[in-house]
Amino acid sequence: MSSAPPRRLGSIDALRGMTVAAMLLVNNPGDWSAVFAPLRHSDWHGCTPTDLVFPFFLFLVGVSMAFSVAPRALDPAARPALARGVLERALRIAVAGVLLHLLVWWALHTHHFRIWGVLQRIALCAAVVGVLAVYARPRLQVAALVALLVGYAALLLGVGDLAPWTNPASRLDTTLFAPWIYQWQADTGLGHDPEGLLSSLGALASTVLGLLAGGLLRSGRAGALAALGAVTAVLGLLLATVLPLNKQLWTPSYVLWTGGLASLALWLGHLLIDRKGWPALGRRFGVNAITAYLGASVMSVILLATGAWGWVWQQLAAAMPQALELASMLQALAFVALWWGVAWWLDRRRIYLKI
Repeated sequence: MSSAPPRRLGSIDALRGMTVAAMLLVNNPGDWSAVFAPLRHSDWHGCTPTDLVFPFFLFLVGVSMAFSVAPRALDPAARPALARGVLERALRIAVAGVLLHLLVWWALHTHHFRIWGVLQRIALCAAVVGVLAVYARPRLQVAALVALLVGYAALLLGVGDLAPWTNPASRLDTTLFAPWIYQWQADTGLGHDPEGLLSSLGALASTVLGLLAGGLLRSGRAGALAALGAVTAVLGLLLATVLPLNKQLWTPSYVLWTGGLASLALWLGHLLIDRKGWPALGRRFGVNAITAYLGASVMSVILLATGAWGWVWQQLAAAMPQALELASMLQALAFVALWWGVAWWLDRRRIYLKI
């Protein structure tokens, strides 16, 4: 049996690239006090357009595994090397995340170093789901998804409440990792990390759902992919009546809702780009996704630490005092455009950096 992977689909790179561009847009406003509502995360329960960005990216990590790892894993002799490669890349991403947070701690003089973060969560999900793609058949992958959703729902509903600070995820992260978490109140002993340990169960479920969706797309079952998207999105809304949509807790309802929308976006991208030949907008970001995100994050820290970012904002705010939200968004768009130029340059020279 051949273990050669199928051709690379432009729709996957395009959707991943648009997701990275959205990450840079929502993470880098001119000033956090002037941001349009759709470009903000929900305060707690709920789901804004910005809350779709990270789960879409993790979903696409799973989709990519279905194309880059699963076909080669059909050869049993290749599996140990594949698993090792997956784990080595995940380790590199995790180390990059730790180094980024060390830079933030040193350059921006934050109160404490933070262990968890976006890149660390990507690394964890890539490692676990990558190994699952190597060794587990689709039925076992489905079982893993169900176990993650049911088990995590039971933990959230069965242990305490879902309120900020006192929910099971926040309490566990505080017990294990305080003060090295995103938010920590030394006087009350309360803390929270939106990319913490327990909520990673939900993030893993999003990535496994992407692995399953990618399997459907790789086998040519586009109709089944669309059905998966519609069904999971509806199930997410139904479950939200009991367990609310919540990005910071990455609740099972949030997994299903965002995973359903991501599946439908992937199906639409496949229809328009791969089948109808539409341009793969976003592809340049997509083929150097982690590099673009990490490079932009480092630049953002440097601009903040030197005061350059604040100076640009002051000029824009002075020029547009009646439209501060628009000015803030324009500064973010300029930052995205700058990094699109970097991604264009790398792609033009066929430089693809796999951190």
